[in-house]
Amino acid sequence: MRADPINLLGLDGSSLTSLVAQWGGKPFRAKQVQRWIHQRGVGQFDAMTDLARDFRAQLSQDCVIQAPDVISDKVSADGTRKWLFDVGHGNAIESVFIPEDDRGTLCISSQAGCAVNCRFCSTGHQGFNRNLSTAEIVGQLWWAGVKLREAGQGVRLTTVDQMPAPLDIQQDKRLISNVVMMGMGEPLLNYDALVPALKLMLDDNAYGLSRRRVTVSTSGVVPMMDRLSQDCPVALAVSLHAPNDELRDKLVPLNKKYPLAELLAACERYLEFAPRDFITFEYVMLDGVNDTDEHARQLVEIGRRLHCKFNLIPFNPFPESGLLRSKDSRIRLFSQRLLDAGLVTTIRKTRGDDIDAACGQLAGQVKDRTRLHEKQAAKLSIPIKEIRT
Repeated sequence: MRADPINLLGLDGSSLTSLVAQWGGKPFRAKQVQRWIHQRGVGQFDAMTDLARDFRAQLSQDCVIQAPDVISDKVSADGTRKWLFDVGHGNAIESVFIPEDDRGTLCISSQAGCAVNCRFCSTGHQGFNRNLSTAEIVGQLWWAGVKLREAGQGVRLTTVDQMPAPLDIQQDKRLISNVVMMGMGEPLLNYDALVPALKLMLDDNAYGLSRRRVTVSTSGVVPMMDRLSQDCPVALAVSLHAPNDELRDKLVPLNKKYPLAELLAACERYLEFAPRDFITFEYVMLDGVNDTDEHARQLVEIGRRLHCKFNLIPFNPFPESGLLRSKDSRIRLFSQRLLDAGLVTTIRKTRGDDIDAACGQLAGQVKDRTRLHEKQAAKLSIPIKEIRT
């Protein structure tokens, strides 16, 4: 084996085809390997029994199939499952599987930490270390598929030739039918590793997901939103969280670089290429901060500008934030204000909070190289009333 073997979890279809061509192999060989790895969850080349022996030897010599090592595997009382993955040098990331009656959603991380530092996100308070590789991103999906299959939640193959669509929720509603890039990190700040991972998720010889069932969440990296619309348009969720620039500057610091007018214009451009005819706006509900009737009125103005859906998220408090969850009655009233204006609005059901797997709770372990904790020390003494508008 070469000193630095190629991790095949990091190669999309075209890259794997190019690699196989270097060995004199035909494109169908690459597709065979893809199906063994991503659809059957096989991690050993010797087990790929319909491949020629010399081809398997070549793979064994130059390649590996290696997901990040698992530190912990926790299951919530509601069935939510969270994995903590070791990505080296003291860093760990988290992935969460959320089973529902009509779907199974896997939430995947894209970075070790996050540099965006949204006020309400525990990942941001950890700081930032590095981007994940494509193999580390896809490895979370691969590992989850293997473990769910072992638990009886995946497709069970009885013969080598039996190759059902691996993610067809009609076969088993607990399968991974949806992937959301909503774990640790800002996906669009790791663009070069993200796009090949998305292409594998969509590839019929890999995970075979539709573009409507793969969602990238962004806090508003406008130039990368435009690039994604051309390179690999999937469903888009925008972490909005405030209806005006003054408040959003404080909650989502990236807004200072790409203010609302630019962000909304980018959303309109993205809709021309999106697989869905709407953008999802994520809106975490913060008591006394962004949940007033006036904030709802401002959101209505945004909702009338472009086709969108609002997803209201009850905040999951953590000590460093200095923030509180809006009362249930206030969330319902806020939602009704939007519904009365004719806007599609949902309230996200909190899942996995007993294992810290709910939205905004993913923290992992990050060796911060941004000195964020030092910078935060003074900020955490700011009274909450100073971030209200």
